[in-house]
Amino acid sequence: MRYVPLAIAAALLAPAAVAQTTAAPEFVKEAGASDKFEIDSSKLVMGSQDPKVKQFAQQMVTDHTNSTAQIKAAAAQDGVKVPSPMLNPMQKDMIAKLKAAKGPARDQLYMQQQMQAHQMALQLHQTYAQGGDKPALKAAAAQIAPVVQNHLNMTHSGM
Repeated sequence: MRYVPLAIAAALLAPAAVAQTTAAPEFVKEAGASDKFEIDSSKLVMGSQDPKVKQFAQQMVTDHTNSTAQIKAAAAQDGVKVPSPMLNPMQKDMIAKLKAAKGPARDQLYMQQQMQAHQMALQLHQTYAQGGDKPALKAAAAQIAPVVQNHLNMTHSGM
């Protein structure tokens, strides 16, 4: 159990590596994975008995579907290929843990994962908005970042 804090620290430091990315193809790939995680994980808790969790999850599906569309449109404008979104290994692990959890424990795990995922997504979008290499994608990242910040604030406030 003493190794759990190390795993948490490693997971929290992972965004720092992503944050250095300013090349458009990598940003598009990471943003796609982020949105896919948000949508897939949120769909898993739609059956929650907690109306706040259900409402939050529905908002995540809606908002992250919209941000995916924004990124695709900006990428097309900038001439950047958009790959099919794929979860990274950490996201796959988080989805597996969420699938294994049940009831209120699943809701709690979902909200913890949302906090972590939104911290990473916020850093990704803010960094690209400031130092990205394609103008339409930079603008999209700048528009998406406040939405992600709002989601992060919601996870901190318990919705």
